[in-house]
Amino acid sequence: MSALFEGQVIAHLGQGIAVEVNGKIILCQTLRKLDTVAVGDNVTCSLMGDDQGRIEAILPRRSLLLRPSRNGKTRPVAANIDFIYVVFAVEPICDFLLLDQYLAICENQTIAAKLILNKTDLNAVAAITDELEIYQALGYDLHAVSVNALNGLDNLQDALRGHVSIFVGQSGVGKSSLTNALIPDKAIKTNTLSATTKHGRHTTTAATLYHLPEGGDLIDSPGVAIFGLADLSANQLAHGYREFQPLLERCRFNNCRHVKDAGCAVREAAENGDIAMSRYQRFLKLREKMAVT
Repeated sequence: MSALFEGQVIAHLGQGIAVEVNGKIILCQTLRKLDTVAVGDNVTCSLMGDDQGRIEAILPRRSLLLRPSRNGKTRPVAANIDFIYVVFAVEPICDFLLLDQYLAICENQTIAAKLILNKTDLNAVAAITDELEIYQALGYDLHAVSVNALNGLDNLQDALRGHVSIFVGQSGVGKSSLTNALIPDKAIKTNTLSATTKHGRHTTTAATLYHLPEGGDLIDSPGVAIFGLADLSANQLAHGYREFQPLLERCRFNNCRHVKDAGCAVREAAENGDIAMSRYQRFLKLREKMAVT
């Protein structure tokens, strides 16, 4: 058997998987028995020829971000992520319901979440300040940036350094502009990837891992905008609200739905002002959206 090399998966391509081995890009196929390989995976591979190889094994993952797929199954988006940055902005209208949905998924997948508020050069930021303070009080780091005004990018670069991160968020919040600002040579790297693997134009919907100039890795996944709640149970949704977690065991009934149940510690905390009523109301909306009983 040929020698095995350790590498990092940096992109999925139509003809295979791009793996970086000692700074060189190898186009690999995978053994059929392997699980689905995700961008960010560390793998062992054997070389089959010039710039060609085969992935033999997926090394242990420290984290795995999943999204719902067909037939009630899930599909990996990216592996070995340290932080998920949820990007949002005052324009289009700030969707706090979607923000809570992202955070609930992060809490259940045990991947630390941070927040990026883009377009802070717009005057509408003041209108959401009180709501933003709720998230900060819960321990979610908030980076306020403006790609247009070049504000806050240095602090964000410092936070990204030394970690593997991914940006998620609804369309129009400026994820692409933000990624391009952090990776000035992104287009060059993408073209180089396509040329090296002889794949032609690299699809813009594929997840790709880029090395940041200041250190750290950023997984750019334009096709990942919304993660559904299909794979979360009602109990997991409640756990996904960080402020609910210490209250859940204090509910009178083990099967408490946290809606109108008697002795619900979560609902009582919201009514007493101990936790934010706005977040609790959004939890109820998400729970209804799940169509659970």
